[in-house]
Amino acid sequence: MTHPLASHFEQIITGIGEDVDREGLAKTPERAAKAFEYLTEGYQQDLGTLVNGALFESDLDEMIIVRNIELYSLCEHHLLPFFGRAQVAYIPDGRVLGLSKVARIVDMYARRLQIQEQLTREIAEAVQSVTGARGVGVQIEARHMCMMMRGVSKQNSEMSTSVMLGTFRHSQSTRNEFLQLIKSG
Repeated sequence: MTHPLASHFEQIITGIGEDVDREGLAKTPERAAKAFEYLTEGYQQDLGTLVNGALFESDLDEMIIVRNIELYSLCEHHLLPFFGRAQVAYIPDGRVLGLSKVARIVDMYARRLQIQEQLTREIAEAVQSVTGARGVGVQIEARHMCMMMRGVSKQNSEMSTSVMLGTFRHSQSTRNEFLQLIKSG
């Protein structure tokens, strides 16, 4: 069975002047289509199904941080990868989220065509929406192949973005605590 995107990859390969029938490329359109489907599987997921009730009653009111969540995404401008790490923190208000769900939320939004700024905001808003937390902080550092492989070709460049909601936005001490804790790890 041929993947519905395979013919498009065949056209791209032919369009750059390659012979899609040569041995090394004969199955590439199908493989590329399956890879692209995997890299964009976030479009097939929704927050409610992903969380699947993994919220637990808790009287904890201290900051919870999940650090160094690796992420891989595709730049919506060039379809080239960007990759890095997310730090996600929240201050619960009666409910905590299952640990693996934080990483799954990061993946769900990363596995869509993205810009890093929007990805950071979507993760923060999703955690806020699901947990009803008093505050959420998300920070992402990533390297962008669209900047490293083409254009300006800056190999060591890295982009940092953050989004602060609730107490992370309104309380300087909460924001500073978050930023200090993610630096110390």
